[in-house]
Amino acid sequence: MDYQGKCAHPHGHNGRLEVELSSSRLDGRGMVMDFGDIKKRLKTWVDERLDHQMLLRKDDPLVKILQGLGEPLYLMKDNPTAEVIAREVYLVGQRAGLPVTRVTLWETDNSFATYTPSR
Repeated sequence: MDYQGKCAHPHGHNGRLEVELSSSRLDGRGMVMDFGDIKKRLKTWVDERLDHQMLLRKDDPLVKILQGLGEPLYLMKDNPTAEVIAREVYLVGQRAGLPVTRVTLWETDNSFATYTPSR
């Protein structure tokens, strides 16, 4: 919404998320975190909430129509840009107790957005 151009119209994307975890220390196994734990805490959320969903801003006029049709939606405060989606994944990871320092959402091999919080 509030955007002029071909992406102003409803459309879909495939994407690839890159999540960076950082720590000043490694655990007893020599890891920041086991990949299996990351999958349980973050990948599961991504698969359940974002995969095969229509991501929309909460005040998008399509929300009521699509809800009425029973379509799967994930509603966001802001426009679901690559930047906003990367920030959302970052925040979910943080809330899940992951030491996330950066999230990048790749829309293509050449187009991506990275969210890193200001320190």
